[in-house]
Amino acid sequence: MSQLNNKLLIDVGSTYFKVSSSKGVEQHFRDFNKDIYDDLTYKCGDTIKTYEKENVYICSSANGGLSTLIIGVTNSFSLKYATNIAFNSGINIIDTVLYQDIETSSIPSDLIDVVIVVGGIDSVSNIFGKELFSYLEKITYSNIVYVGSSKDSETLQKNIENLVILPNVIDDKLHIVEEHLKEYLTNLYQADIMGKEDIKNLYEITSNQIYSTPYIVNKTLPFITTKFSVVDPYILIDIGGATTDIHYSKDLVDDNLVTTNEYDRLVFKKLGVFKSKESLIFSAKNNEFVYELLSHLKVTENIFEEQSEKALRILMQLAIFLVLCKVSHYRKAYVNLKLLSLNSLVLTGGITKVLSQEEIEDIISFFYKKILNSNHNPSVVMDSNYDIWTLGLTQK
Repeated sequence: MSQLNNKLLIDVGSTYFKVSSSKGVEQHFRDFNKDIYDDLTYKCGDTIKTYEKENVYICSSANGGLSTLIIGVTNSFSLKYATNIAFNSGINIIDTVLYQDIETSSIPSDLIDVVIVVGGIDSVSNIFGKELFSYLEKITYSNIVYVGSSKDSETLQKNIENLVILPNVIDDKLHIVEEHLKEYLTNLYQADIMGKEDIKNLYEITSNQIYSTPYIVNKTLPFITTKFSVVDPYILIDIGGATTDIHYSKDLVDDNLVTTNEYDRLVFKKLGVFKSKESLIFSAKNNEFVYELLSHLKVTENIFEEQSEKALRILMQLAIFLVLCKVSHYRKAYVNLKLLSLNSLVLTGGITKVLSQEEIEDIISFFYKKILNSNHNPSVVMDSNYDIWTLGLTQK
């Protein structure tokens, strides 16, 4: 706690504020009828005013993060590399497009915060052509960055307005080069925050940079054993109001990318219990095992219509089950984790305030028996005091 004596740490989530000082952690449900700054200072003003601006550190996931579309030439290299970098920068990916399929790919209807174009090593040229320019004209985006073959940079810059060009994320030995794109995406998140009135007002109380919460949590993972009895390999699940994030040890995947990070992140933008509640329920209804799970929990699908504490608990239990399904070999996904090798499962976020450890262990046991046909039981660790988030901010 000595690290916190002079620091005030604030996390602005999509549903809660969390404020950590030397006196401990306090949390408050957000009033969505108020500006974030006004709401925060109304509820925590007495604490905040006792700290100098340079000692106040803030992270936020309140705006749901940046939405990203990635266009790449191969699944194995360009798309996979850019996806890995985007996830670990705290960015949410709405879709990926394989360049050879670009003429038949669907056109996103939502505004995209940033488009990433990637493909080829620097010795290759003439990869992208009019198909790319035609596709880009049909979508609406705020930023676009090119991190592919340098030999195509000039052509793309002539044809794409406001294109940012960074060094290739693929080197000549097909290794990933992550730092340039990672820094760009992280800075873009800062710019996005500055453009949002109710977030940028938070700079009234801090002189430090505001980071995305997933980025901060990911930075914490190498130090997690200083706070918890966690045994590698492990996963950390952060179930929030808008998204569900998984941070995982690379020991759990077969095809590790060669990076300096020991841990990677996945985000499921449509698995949240408040802002994306409807899509969570949609996913649940389309999972063939969910009705058996509801029976196990002694409820029916009528629970989806309820607005109660019990309904919230069921949604959170469903979120755990669904996200484990999505990263297991039950589903073919961007990453399938070797869950039978899992030793520890850490839960953080609002879920630790709603579900008991026994309720979480019950769902995990159900998942392993039903989906993996196993009695394996990884240990469950609850981050009830939000130590993972505060540990991450104190590393800044």
